[in-house]
Amino acid sequence: MKFQRTFKALSDPHRREILNLLKDGPLTAGEIVEHFQVSGATISHHLNILKESGLILDDRQGKYIYYELNMSVVDELLGWISGLKGDHRHE
Repeated sequence: MKFQRTFKALSDPHRREILNLLKDGPLTAGEIVEHFQVSGATISHHLNILKESGLILDDRQGKYIYYELNMSVVDELLGWISGLKGDHRHE
């Protein structure tokens, strides 16, 4: 996993909100833009960063591109984070 790119992608609140939107299923860029008060170009930039980090996938269907969470990367990230907890019981 490319942690540096992943954490850079997660560092922006717009990108975190995009991921939150995609947890309910795939959306087009236009559907994502409707949730923000920024330009389509700005959302496109954020989507590209999320794609480069591996957090989202895109799927062209006709004239639309649908974006969705890449659950294998999300699961890998969650596994790594939960592994940080370890078993720190001290008796």
